[in-house]
Amino acid sequence: MATVSVSDDQFDAEVKNSDIPVVVDFWAEWCGPCKSIGPALEELSDEMAGKVKIVKVNVDENPNSPAQLGVRGIPALFVFKDGQVVSNMAGAKPKASLQKWIEDSI
Repeated sequence: MATVSVSDDQFDAEVKNSDIPVVVDFWAEWCGPCKSIGPALEELSDEMAGKVKIVKVNVDENPNSPAQLGVRGIPALFVFKDGQVVSNMAGAKPKASLQKWIEDSI
């Protein structure tokens, strides 16, 4: 399952009301570190399909969702479970670190 782009308008439906845990990647087109973790998140989305959903929120196009969560730098990753934030992480990490963090969080 590929990552899904989510807008501010879709955030509650796609993230907070999801039946499975959701990893939210707040990113921007101009952000080099954001682009560097993109392929790893795509792979993890496929590998962990059914266990977790990975969504991407472009902070330039959708400023409300990151503002509500206090996002100050990107990439910023949040894990939501049952509509609540259970973990968050800032900065780019290798795929193995991302996978361990997700597995530990869900």
